[in-house]
Amino acid sequence: MKGTIEINGLRLFARHGVYDEERINGNMFELTVHLIYPIEQACQTDDVNDTLNYAEAIEIIKREMEIPSRLLEHAAARIRIALINRFPSILSGYIRLTKLNPPLPVDIDGTAVRLEW
Repeated sequence: MKGTIEINGLRLFARHGVYDEERINGNMFELTVHLIYPIEQACQTDDVNDTLNYAEAIEIIKREMEIPSRLLEHAAARIRIALINRFPSILSGYIRLTKLNPPLPVDIDGTAVRLEW
């Protein structure tokens, strides 16, 4: 049996961007992360050690977001690798990384990349 841990709307300040100004001043980002994993053990035992601990996953995401990247793709890929290294039971998932209010000459909520595996 498979289940999904969902981390929805995690908002963090980070210094990602192609332009030097973006990496100097930083910006707000929003992440949605869905991680599919074998859920049966956790359903039977009611033990946090038998699940994918979302609090720990959030700490991993926060740590990776602190490392500046020029591209959202690069930041999302680093997050994916760090999560899989910590939780090898992850079967698949996706990471949506949105730059809120990007420095563009248009009225836009954000730009995003979605990494699926």
